[in-house]
Amino acid sequence: MKRFCCLIVIFLISFSASAQKMMPKNIIFMVGDGMGPEQVKAAGMYLTGQEGTLSFELMPVKGEVTTKSADSSVTDSAAAATALATGVKVNNKVVSVALPGDGKDLKNMVEVFKEQGKLTGVLTTSYMNDATPSCFSTHGRKRDDYVELSNNMMKVSHPNLLFGGGCKGMSPDLLKEAGYSVSTDLESMEKLSVESKYWAGLFGASPMPFEKGGDFSRLPHLSQMVKKALALLENDKGFFIMIEGGRIDHAGHSNKIGENVAETIEFANAVKMVVDWAKDRKDTLIIVTADHETGGLSVVKNNGKGVYPEVTWKSKGHSGVNVPFYAWGMNSEAFGKTLDNTDFFKIITSWK
Repeated sequence: MKRFCCLIVIFLISFSASAQKMMPKNIIFMVGDGMGPEQVKAAGMYLTGQEGTLSFELMPVKGEVTTKSADSSVTDSAAAATALATGVKVNNKVVSVALPGDGKDLKNMVEVFKEQGKLTGVLTTSYMNDATPSCFSTHGRKRDDYVELSNNMMKVSHPNLLFGGGCKGMSPDLLKEAGYSVSTDLESMEKLSVESKYWAGLFGASPMPFEKGGDFSRLPHLSQMVKKALALLENDKGFFIMIEGGRIDHAGHSNKIGENVAETIEFANAVKMVVDWAKDRKDTLIIVTADHETGGLSVVKNNGKGVYPEVTWKSKGHSGVNVPFYAWGMNSEAFGKTLDNTDFFKIITSWK
């Protein structure tokens, strides 16, 4: 009995210490949309000739994440991003709203950290009101209610930074009306000033170009968008930003290994940019994960550096396999080896 009581005391002390962790000043949450373990493996093989070599794979904390939604063993991006952003399971196609449930808005990470006085941002290579950026910053019963999502994002949740591809319901003029300093290409993005406090980059009329074969003569790469976003958001009270490599998913839906590999490598470049920015800091947490896997990719053979590996695809949709996660920096040790996608929000918001 005495031994049992001692164990209980040790558990309570440990739980208390965990619950009393301080909130990091800066939280950078990076999502490779559709990036399963085989996508990571294939990109590493092409880039260096070996798996396990992408920038985020070198982070000290790593594990895997379960992804099912409330109504399916195979999630869509909206339900998965809602789980990441709010800690609650919802039905597929739902954007941070309690369905199943009472249909009320679920508080997402942008709202949580805005209340704490931090600057907030969402950044994507997909269209700006796609499922993942929407779930982290606004609410809707259907992910394809694009005009409503755009309006809510610009005028209601109003993150300090919105960078991504062009989309229905959002335009440079509407963003200016909502109080944003607006850029539409790489040159104007670089001219955005920290004095503004609200910045938008609306790059084109659709998702950003694919890295493989895309025209970036006037548009920024993901890593360039990230570098500028960090420079704009850094401040005394800290910031939260969600960064999405959104076109990994699009390449997976098309079963295009070249585009898939190139998007994953550029996502890794963006992660390296973030780690390099934070490497001398002790106040920043970086999380890298995926919402789901796309295409049922399997790597069959490593063909060496600079040659695409031999692969097979099972479908042009999503799969239910666990996705990887990686963490670096302040409080990164709080994440175990296996998580549900709702755990990130629950763990982070338990800190004071």
